[in-house]
Amino acid sequence: MDTVRRLIGERPVVIFSKSSCCMSHSVKALICNFGANPTVIEVDKLPKGQQEQVETALLQLGCNPSVPAVFIGQQFIGGAAQVISLNVQNKLNELLLKARAIFV
Repeated sequence: MDTVRRLIGERPVVIFSKSSCCMSHSVKALICNFGANPTVIEVDKLPKGQQEQVETALLQLGCNPSVPAVFIGQQFIGGAAQVISLNVQNKLNELLLKARAIFV
């Protein structure tokens, strides 16, 4: 849990993902298209024990399902549906600017 909180606190955009998850890929591509450079943690590529710790921590933070889990400006935004919804509402850009993940 401490590792997850530390990462979220140190980076403007953190995405917890799985390399085989198409929704995770879509969320990463969407955020990168704004010019942001998110920190991406591929949970399925972590060592087995660490993988379980991260997934448990994400569930404790309210991420259900555990991936994709997007944090912008140290705030849990949600999964793919929430991020896409924010984009449709033209609010994703504003969040990225506020978090200083993008500057234009």
